[in-house]
Amino acid sequence: MTQLNTSELDPLLIAESWMLDGRDVAIATVVETWGSAPRPVGSHLVIDEKGNFEGSVSGGCVEGSVISEAMDVLTSGEPRLLEFGVADETAWQVGLSCGGRIKVYVERLG
Repeated sequence: MTQLNTSELDPLLIAESWMLDGRDVAIATVVETWGSAPRPVGSHLVIDEKGNFEGSVSGGCVEGSVISEAMDVLTSGEPRLLEFGVADETAWQVGLSCGGRIKVYVERLG
């Protein structure tokens, strides 16, 4: 298979490539935002079973938490709807203390 330069590719194309290589893949998608959200609705982060990831749902603020949840989704097969924001005590920990909130839907592909 041709080696891809993933830094130049869309996360959806990366997910497709990973699946063709036989990897288990989850996708996280920003489905709602309020206030000062770092990434727009429709932003994607793809994660494989080894924890490799490409894309972004928050510009780095919540990626660690989303990746952890995605690993659980890959194991269970059950999708999850995550919410991060200043109302959550986790908001300060993940970097959304500026007043933004986001909802991220995580599901297994394939």
